[in-house]
Amino acid sequence: MNSSEKTVEYLTRNSYSTLNSLTERTKNIWIVLHGIGYLSRYFLKYFDALPSEENYIIAPQAPSKYYLKNEYRHVGASWLTKEETIRETQNVISYLDAVLASESIPDSRKLIVFGYSQGVSIAARWVARKNLKCNHLVLYAGGIPNELQASDFEFLLKNKTKVTVIIGDKDEYITEERRTAESAKIETLFEGTAEQIVFKGGHEVKKELINTLIV
Repeated sequence: MNSSEKTVEYLTRNSYSTLNSLTERTKNIWIVLHGIGYLSRYFLKYFDALPSEENYIIAPQAPSKYYLKNEYRHVGASWLTKEETIRETQNVISYLDAVLASESIPDSRKLIVFGYSQGVSIAARWVARKNLKCNHLVLYAGGIPNELQASDFEFLLKNKTKVTVIIGDKDEYITEERRTAESAKIETLFEGTAEQIVFKGGHEVKKELINTLIV
């Protein structure tokens, strides 16, 4: 068999969801990147306890949708797989850039970039590769891609960006060995400036922690 693989460029569209309204009273703008198996509109429920007048939440939608549990009822989505990761990462970053441009976020507001589970790898890559200026980077229950280096995040230190890493002490996806390795990686990547929080619980978003992340 003499097969070959080619690529083609084309225009595509993708949705994203928002919570509350961007007004003159808005203080914080969140860009929240969901984990595998979510849809963005349902991920917003974890942020509905934030004061609505002060917080505007933007939830981008992972592009690859699929049926959950092979039941053909509920739909989830994934940001990336091990297949064509480099190319797909660029596609995702281009999409996030488009979302950011569409929202025309004022510089006077505080920007919080929040990644959960698989969304951590997206948040970390986006912030690092685009030198995205944000006030707070939150990496919740996920791993930071191995290709990223401390030099990729130097600009965050110069901008005095707060970095918070959160993990559950009983997270079923993270062994004790991996937790130790990730903690050491975080110390290196952010030169000891990142706050590491361990809560009692598993692989889950704790709404009570969300309010504590406002800078």
